[in-house]
Amino acid sequence: MKRFSIVFTLSLILMAKPLLAQTYDTQIINAELYRDTIERTGKLDYKRALSLSFKTSGYLTLLSVDEGEQFKKGQLLASLDTTELTEQKNSNYAQMTQAKREVKRISGLMANKLASERDMDTAITRVATTEAAYQVADYNLVKAKIYAPFSGVVLARDTELGEFQSPGHQALKVAKLDWVVKVALTGQEISQVRLDQKVSVALSEIGIVKGVISKIPAMASDSSHLFIIEVLLPKVKIMSGMIAGQLASVSIAFESEKFVYQLPIGALVAVDEEGKAIVIVQSPDNSVFKEHSFQVFQIDNDYVYLKAVRNDQALKIVTKGWQNIVVAGN
Repeated sequence: MKRFSIVFTLSLILMAKPLLAQTYDTQIINAELYRDTIERTGKLDYKRALSLSFKTSGYLTLLSVDEGEQFKKGQLLASLDTTELTEQKNSNYAQMTQAKREVKRISGLMANKLASERDMDTAITRVATTEAAYQVADYNLVKAKIYAPFSGVVLARDTELGEFQSPGHQALKVAKLDWVVKVALTGQEISQVRLDQKVSVALSEIGIVKGVISKIPAMASDSSHLFIIEVLLPKVKIMSGMIAGQLASVSIAFESEKFVYQLPIGALVAVDEEGKAIVIVQSPDNSVFKEHSFQVFQIDNDYVYLKAVRNDQALKIVTKGWQNIVVAGN
């Protein structure tokens, strides 16, 4: 009898060992709106850069700014010698004045039947022609000077005092005093962002600053096939050490309208031939484990996101140790 008791006790110990080895962790997962943060590195740039040139030709006689210098909106930046243009404007004005006098003279002659309608038409056409020539001359004179279209900074100066300027040749390249960070996003990521969305930007010179998405392209880049968005830094002004092309870290937190189950990546058992994620679900009474397959919404390094809908019931998912579990039906 004593021997039987020892054998029975040993049998219980041997049976208990595999049961103790079957350890696992579970977690209650609720269907919730998909939330995530896009972490990307972008490049600091000016919001707006502009190439300034003269409309007419001439010799450069004034240059009030140099590379790296700031200027105010409306400030005179550069000017040509306007002697010839001024004389041309005065000449066209004189011709226009004479043409208007001729119209008056012919009008008087017509009253006395000493001029014809044809003479009047010719005189009126002459007025229109000389007025147009005068306006062109005046426009060319105005465009012989470059005024700042906004407050900004000079990025490049491509001319010298005394040099002959050709129409359309860049004299100055300037930028507005606003910074943006240009960030490349994938097609899936671009669908998660919106205009005026607030983001966080880390700059090496000043630390964490607030930004806002100011531009979202309608098409991807032809070279990279990525979407280049712009994050405006409205409270950051040009300061020492900040240069275009400098790297900046951008964090974009978002919430979509899609419902998902967010599972730790370790809960993923496998992916079937249809691309569905297989996980182990424990019954509400903890008595049965079953395999369930779900459509995958997103996968990253830490989580797998399974498609769900509003009001889907919570799931008790085996997050660790599912290898040790005997699944019902297997």
